[in-house]
Amino acid sequence: MANTKRTSPRARALGAELRDFREQAGMTVRDVAERLGGHHSKYARLETGQTPQSPEMVVALLTTYGASESERDRLATMARDATDETNWIKPRTRSVNQDLTTLIEFERTATSIVDVSPIMIPGPLQTADYARAVMSSGTPSEELEAQVTMRVGRRDVLTRRNAPTLHSFIGEWALREPMGSAEIMADQLRHLAKMAELDNVTMRVIPSRTGGWTPAHAGHFLLFEFAKAAPVVHVEHLRSDAFLSSPGEIEVYQEATANLRGVAMSPEDSAELIASIATELEDSQE
Repeated sequence: MANTKRTSPRARALGAELRDFREQAGMTVRDVAERLGGHHSKYARLETGQTPQSPEMVVALLTTYGASESERDRLATMARDATDETNWIKPRTRSVNQDLTTLIEFERTATSIVDVSPIMIPGPLQTADYARAVMSSGTPSEELEAQVTMRVGRRDVLTRRNAPTLHSFIGEWALREPMGSAEIMADQLRHLAKMAELDNVTMRVIPSRTGGWTPAHAGHFLLFEFAKAAPVVHVEHLRSDAFLSSPGEIEVYQEATANLRGVAMSPEDSAELIASIATELEDSQE
C-alpha cells in the first residue's frame, strides 16, 4: 500500500526551490554538509519537504549558494508558513522559473498524473511551436524562448525511467481551436498521437456535445498521486495557482476524474478523432 503521509505543498515547493539554488551553485548535498555540518541526508530531506525548513536554515543555505538578499527574504518568509497543511494559493510572479518550479517538482515525483484540459493542449504534451503561439501574447521576446524551453522540457518526465502514468482528458474544443497556423496545429495533433502510443500515457477526448454538465466545464486541473506522500491537486488561475491538499478537496477531484471516465471517448476513438482533425488541417493547407 502506498504511503500517504501528508506533506505540506508549501514545504515541498520550498524544497524544490532550495534544490534549484543548490544546483545552480554547482553543489551537491554532500558539499553542503561539509560546508554547514551534519549528515548529507539532512539536506536531502529538506529538499523533499520531509524535514521542516526553518527560516534560519533557509537563509544559511541560500547564503551558501550565493542567492541575493531578496531571494533569501522571499524564501525565509515562505519557510515561516511551510508546515501549514491547508490549501495554498500561490500568487504568480514575473519569473517563469519560480512559477513552474513547484509544478515541475510535483510532475517529477508523481507516480500518477491526471490532467484535465478542456480548452488547451496539456502543457507536457505541447510542441514548441504550439507553446510559443500560446505564450507569445504579452510575453517579452527576450523571455519567450526561455518559457517555451521550460514548457517543452516538461515532456521529458513522461519518457524517463520510472516515468509516471499520465491520464490525459482533452476537450474536443482544444483540438479544434487554432493556436498559430493550421500547420502548427496539425503538427501538434500528430505529436499528441505519437505521445499516446507511450505505454504510460492514456489519452481520452471529452466530446463537445456530452448532453450535460461535466467536471471539465469547471476548468483545467491536475491531480498528482505519489508513492510516499498524499495526493495534491493543482488548479491554475490567471494570476495565481492553487495547490489543494486537504482530504475533502482531493476526494472531490478524484470523483470528478471518475465522472470524466464515464463521458470521455475511448482511447481508440480519441486517437481516431485526433488523426482525423490533423488530416483536415493538413488538407486545408493544400
